[in-house]
Amino acid sequence: KQQGMIGNIYSMGLALQALEATVKFYAPRKWNCAQAFSVVYDHDYQQPMAIAQVLPALVGRSYLEAADQDCASTSLSPPLSLSPELGTTEVLGALITVRYSIINKLQGTHFDYTTAVQVPAGSTLLKVLQEAAKENPNTFSFQTEQTFWGPMVVSIHGLAANSEDRTYWQFLSSGDALSQGVGTYKPRDGEHIQAVFSTY
Repeated sequence: KQQGMIGNIYSMGLALQALEATVKFYAPRKWNCAQAFSVVYDHDYQQPMAIAQVLPALVGRSYLEAADQDCASTSLSPPLSLSPELGTTEVLGALITVRYSIINKLQGTHFDYTTAVQVPAGSTLLKVLQEAAKENPNTFSFQTEQTFWGPMVVSIHGLAANSEDRTYWQFLSSGDALSQGVGTYKPRDGEHIQAVFSTY
C-alpha cells in the first residue's frame, strides 16, 4: 500500500487543502505532511479536475484563500512540474500481458471470467478493457460514462451499476483498490486487474 495516500489520487488535492487549512484548529492525530506531498509530487496528473484541486495545496493555499490571492506578486518556487500535455499518451513500445477478471457474486446470475490480453507498454487500463472486449465481446463488453475525472465504467457483461442499489464496479490489483481511474491507470506487465461488482 502506498504510504502517504489519503483516500486515492483524486481526493489528495482537497484532502491536503483541508488538512493545511485546519491543522491549527483540528488535529485528531498527527499526519505526515511530507509523506503526503511526496505522493502528489510522484504522480503524473493528467485529469484537469485533479490538477485544479491539487495546485492550491502545492502553492500553500486553499480554495478559501482564492479571493485574497495576489497573482501579480506571486511566484512559484520551485516551479511546478505537472503533465505538460493533458490527455496525451506516452510513446508506446513493446507489448505487455495483463490478466483481467470480471467478478459478480453480488446480484443475479453470478460470474467470474478471466482473460489475458496484450497491449502496448504504457497503455491505460481502459485500453486493456477495450482489447478484452474486442477479443471476446460476449463476455467482456462494457460501457463507460464521461466524468470530470475521466471515463467511469458503469456496466460490464451487461451488469450496470445502480445508485439506488448502491452498486458499482470496483477495480483492484493484488486485492487493493486502484488509486486512479481506468483512463489514467497504467498496468504493469503480468499484473492481474480485477473488476468486482461491489456495494457501498
